[in-house]
Amino acid sequence: MSPSPPFLNADLNDINLRIVACRRCPRLVAHRAQVARTKRRAYRDEAYWGRPVPACGDPAARVLLVGLAPGAHGSNRTGRMFTGDGSADFLTPALHKAGFANQGTSVHAADGLRLDDLYIVAVAHCAPPGNRPSPEEIARCRPHLQAHLQALPNLQVVIALGQIAFQGVLRAIELQGRPLPVPRPRFAHGVEIALPGITLLGSYHPSRQNTQTGRLTEAMFERVFARARRLLG
Repeated sequence: MSPSPPFLNADLNDINLRIVACRRCPRLVAHRAQVARTKRRAYRDEAYWGRPVPACGDPAARVLLVGLAPGAHGSNRTGRMFTGDGSADFLTPALHKAGFANQGTSVHAADGLRLDDLYIVAVAHCAPPGNRPSPEEIARCRPHLQAHLQALPNLQVVIALGQIAFQGVLRAIELQGRPLPVPRPRFAHGVEIALPGITLLGSYHPSRQNTQTGRLTEAMFERVFARARRLLG
């Protein structure tokens, strides 16, 4: 996959073109550009993507994976979601084991990775300072998530990585006029929520903060994707 892939689904391609061209959040525009200029010493000879990172995956996917935001020296460098950093190193083997990826590594945009039956988006498509977009920035990016929820014709399962992504999915669904359960669902690792037309699964985000402390283990992560597989039947 390339940083701006030619999708068979014209709606998805149009959404991605809008994402890559977006400049709605001045703080994020400045940050992603600064990171691309200064770079990290290990990548000083590489040309950084330095723009909003488009969604990627299988346009016929039944599973939507929702992350938080691109890593400054991962996706913001490579131009592809969950590529070239520690989160990618933890996520991609789990996808491969569950049959959602053709290989267990995701290091650069031309490495041959192919996602099968899975599509990846984020609640914020620009790398934020401190790896944390503001609520206002997430709100400005939310129309892209709403558009993806409408443009994936076979969608059955949504996996939200972390509480911010989980709440972002709920809000996007709510804004589409679909009712949410009462009381409002709360995030937890492994939580499963039946929503109109889809099932929402929650997982801790595969950040180094979670994986290196043992808060999220490989076995815990693999169980989430195995459950998604079972839900697909």
